[in-house]
Amino acid sequence: MTLIWLGVLLVFGGVLQMAFQPIWRGRLSGGRRLRSGRDTLEPERPGSGFEFKSNWPGLVLVALGGAFLLAGAAV
Repeated sequence: MTLIWLGVLLVFGGVLQMAFQPIWRGRLSGGRRLRSGRDTLEPERPGSGFEFKSNWPGLVLVALGGAFLLAGAAV
């Protein structure tokens, strides 16, 4: 039973880490300006929101949590 709760916490922590990573880096927008001088929310490159290089800790937490969930379900 404790393996299941540990797995749930690890998966939840990994998802939160990946969700808040852009906020912690301060990269919610590309930083480009429109002709009128306002900021734009469009990214500089399409599809550049998820990077393995910056999200690997969250992916490791999710993978470990999934392993604990499977181990807890098998017991």
